Amino acid sequence: MTTTGRATTGTTTGIDKVVASASEAVADIPSGASLAVGGFGLCGTPMALIEALLATGVDGLSVVSNNCGVEDWGLGVLLGARRIAKMTSSYVGENKEFERQYLSGELELELTPQGTLGEKLRAGGSGIAAFYTQTGVGTQVAEGGLPRRYHPDGTVAVASPPKPVATFDVEGEPREFVLEEAITTDYALIHAEVGDRHGNLRFHASARNFSPLAAMAGRICIAQVERLVEPGELAPDDIHLPGVFVHRVVEVGDVEKRIERRTTRPDATAAAAERTS
Repeated sequence: MTTTGRATTGTTTGIDKVVASASEAVADIPSGASLAVGGFGLCGTPMALIEALLATGVDGLSVVSNNCGVEDWGLGVLLGARRIAKMTSSYVGENKEFERQYLSGELELELTPQGTLGEKLRAGGSGIAAFYTQTGVGTQVAEGGLPRRYHPDGTVAVASPPKPVATFDVEGEPREFVLEEAITTDYALIHAEVGDRHGNLRFHASARNFSPLAAMAGRICIAQVERLVEPGELAPDDIHLPGVFVHRVVEVGDVEKRIERRTTRPDATAAAAERTS
């Protein structure tokens, strides 16, 4: 992935990676920077960091994340303020402003299969330049032609290019695979439940999602944590992401956690009572 705004600073002083506030943590992110952002839907979204970044006024951002939040939450607040120039995502539903900007030519989109997106981030963080996968073979993912940007009149301004396809013998049968390039970004923004001063992190349940992969891909990883503990308080087997991938940690305390779409079944007891009344 080609990036534009190159990071210029790294860790905080010494092995203690804690910074005082979300604002301080994101202060050096420039306009035009590329970001890998954790989260899935609205689960595990680093909202404090996103709001702090919004307040800086930076724009022209290239963001890699599974999705772009909703209109008033998650990455949607940056999108609504016209701060994002390009999204690399696997799911783009739930956000009408995203749809409007994309179809009107204001936003570039690199649509990527979900598993491939995760592996592109992991590969980037592991120093692997590219990998072959069967996902997308025989489709526009491999053959090219997916609209990345539209003209205001609805015609395609930029389309995805074709990707190299190679044949490998798998279990005695020749199969085609498409070559996918790894992703690295200038910064990563992630949310974790618990972190220590050395940057070791523990996530809560499914809020782990893309966050470890995003952290690996970012040259500078900034983690917001609900609770900060001292080194040694997290047991080695309880650490989901080692501090080697994390450069800054900011404690944000309890944070609001939203659900994109709440679906419930009718209360059977209440329905029965209503029928007998």
